[in-house]
Amino acid sequence: MFIDVAEIYLKAGDGGDGAVSFRREKYIPNGGPDGGDGGNGGNIVFKVDMGLRTLVDFRYKRKYIAPNGERGGGKNCSGRSGEDLVVKVPLGTLVKDKETGRIIADLSREGQEEIIARGGKGGWGNQHFATPTRQVPNFARRGTPGEERWVVLELKLLADVGLIGFPNVGKSTLLSVVSAARPKIADYHFTTLTPNLGVVSLDEGASFVMADIPGLIEGAHRGAGLGHQFLRHIERTRLLIHIVDISEADGRDATNDVDVINRELGMYNAELAKRPQIIAANKIDALADMSRLERFKKEMESRGYRVFAISAATKKGVDELIRYAYETLKELPPVVLFDEAFRETVAEEKKEEPPFTVRKENDVFVVEGPWVQKILRSVNLNDRESLQYFQRAVKNMGIIEELEKNGIQEGDTVRMGEIEFDYIP
Repeated sequence: MFIDVAEIYLKAGDGGDGAVSFRREKYIPNGGPDGGDGGNGGNIVFKVDMGLRTLVDFRYKRKYIAPNGERGGGKNCSGRSGEDLVVKVPLGTLVKDKETGRIIADLSREGQEEIIARGGKGGWGNQHFATPTRQVPNFARRGTPGEERWVVLELKLLADVGLIGFPNVGKSTLLSVVSAARPKIADYHFTTLTPNLGVVSLDEGASFVMADIPGLIEGAHRGAGLGHQFLRHIERTRLLIHIVDISEADGRDATNDVDVINRELGMYNAELAKRPQIIAANKIDALADMSRLERFKKEMESRGYRVFAISAATKKGVDELIRYAYETLKELPPVVLFDEAFRETVAEEKKEEPPFTVRKENDVFVVEGPWVQKILRSVNLNDRESLQYFQRAVKNMGIIEELEKNGIQEGDTVRMGEIEFDYIP
């Protein structure tokens, strides 16, 4: 079973809460705070496993949850951090955020590991909140939650050369004669239902990977036929060999076939239409009128394509085609689907997110944002010193000033998270 798309849910571990504890020993009845920090939550790490070929395992298991960090203890004992959860994926897996469609990671190197969901940070114990004026802090910071998200996994084959063309033009036959791959071959449309990979070896140490992409048809960019299921596998290829049936045995027109397939590639992904192509005019052994080949070759070469007349069945012209493809590949750079600078961009966007916002909902002033959630996890509102800490933090952050700009009056209600209080200047 070939599965090349999957959706799974990820939940990294939550950070453990910091502890509220005080040193209590004989002859030291009023020891200071010694609450330990909570442990960090476990990350979810994706790792390339060269033994995997499909995403079929993710059809049966769709939720991956990493362990939480443990709570801190007394005597400055920190909680144990949760272990990372390692998820193995095949080489060539692209990880996208389901909600935004953004690429999170491109797992295209042997042994590559990427953190896809980060565990939460452990909270501080009350030892960190002791000051000369607050010697008995009765509060600690709670751990932060781990990241959670739905992701889409797409398996994009790692091939140097992609064979494209209409169904039944000889792609599988060509792959079978130039490599050790043994795809199923028969004389009907959509013979190839799964992409096939083969290693093409020339001289010693000279080789490249070729992918037989299942036949495309008009409307493939919209998902017609095998459409989107297989177009994605062309995205990594550096060079395309476009195979056409020059014998036109089915009443097709070779030039029109080239136009249709290239139009489908461009409508699916504009970059694919710009990818270097070699035209392979196949089935010359079945061609009765050689002038048809000459007209086709003249037309394609006028468009800038290099054309090779071949017969995959008899291997005529195949060596020249493969040798030219290899020499062309040496001049082409790898295709980059994922820029490592992406994480820096995401990090900058996160930094630009405001720490809090103020809005009015009916007669209630609502204060929300990442800083609000963080401060609420850090305080014990039932403790007087902790409440004073909270009030100072709110004022220092500029929330009071922002509320006044929004027209708050004495006695108005303010909501922060799950708590509400009256505003008293």
